[in-house]
Amino acid sequence: MKLTLIRHGVTEGNMKKLYYGSTELPLLPCSVMKLQKMAEGGGYPTAPHYYTSGMLRTEQTFKALYGDIPHGVLSDMREIDFGDFEMKTYQELCNTDAYQKWITGDIEANVCPNGESGDQVTRRALRALAPLIGASEDAVIITHGGVIGGLMQHWFLAVNGRYSFTPEPGTGFTVEFIDKRPVHVTSVPFGKSII
Repeated sequence: MKLTLIRHGVTEGNMKKLYYGSTELPLLPCSVMKLQKMAEGGGYPTAPHYYTSGMLRTEQTFKALYGDIPHGVLSDMREIDFGDFEMKTYQELCNTDAYQKWITGDIEANVCPNGESGDQVTRRALRALAPLIGASEDAVIITHGGVIGGLMQHWFLAVNGRYSFTPEPGTGFTVEFIDKRPVHVTSVPFGKSII
């Protein structure tokens, strides 16, 4: 089976380098246009099943790339909730004790105050994908950079953590599974073999 994970397009939060996950932000109009052009160029996989995380930015990305194809929602594929850090920049947070505690030590296990940890996000995403992987059903999912990076780190033991597999907006990976095990990765929309 093949599971394609695509990161949503660019929002104001990306441009301002905000910690944002649970906040609903729309795509920038220029990002919608860029996604539509990318879709015209081909290279985005099709599948019998399509999903988004249900967040506005993933819904808009799906429409830009795939139009009005029916799709479902996997809400556990939503981005991390940064809690007290939500909608703030590094510059706003870097001198606070809470932020320093969060980024020191095991960044995957450390929970954002009133939010989630990277591990928690990856575990809920794995739960959301378990029925698809178990049924060996090809699917395309529009989700979030942190979710994709966490899944890829889990499946392929990335040396540099989730950030070595966090795709650019509008891009992602197709992961091929054999006997429910991830064995091969190609980039989307470029089709370059990664693993």
